[in-house]
Amino acid sequence: MIERIGQIAVLVRDVSRATAFYRDTLGLEFLFEAPGMSFFDCGGVRLMLGLPEGEGADRASSIIYYKVEDIRLAHQTLQERGVVFVSPPHPVAKMPDHELWLAFFKDSEGNLLGLMSEVRGR
Repeated sequence: MIERIGQIAVLVRDVSRATAFYRDTLGLEFLFEAPGMSFFDCGGVRLMLGLPEGEGADRASSIIYYKVEDIRLAHQTLQERGVVFVSPPHPVAKMPDHELWLAFFKDSEGNLLGLMSEVRGR
């Protein structure tokens, strides 16, 4: 049976540009590259950036939500690095012991990405 996510693939148009964005702007740990692909570690989940191939390759990628401790600080830091946000940090759900906050931005390839944080005691 399925245990956990082993790898997430994000389709990109320019692997070099996307690699720089994920490594230098987002600060993900670069693992290795192969022809037309680059790989990163994100908290134990491998993220692959690759060129579109085969049927359905022209469709947008899935949204990846990156969990952060302090969403406001992450938002500010990424804005200072040139990231343009589609929506600023905002609460989306109130839980018994925290609020779930999200913020959305696009990577260098136009893929929609999200930040998520469990905000407690505000």
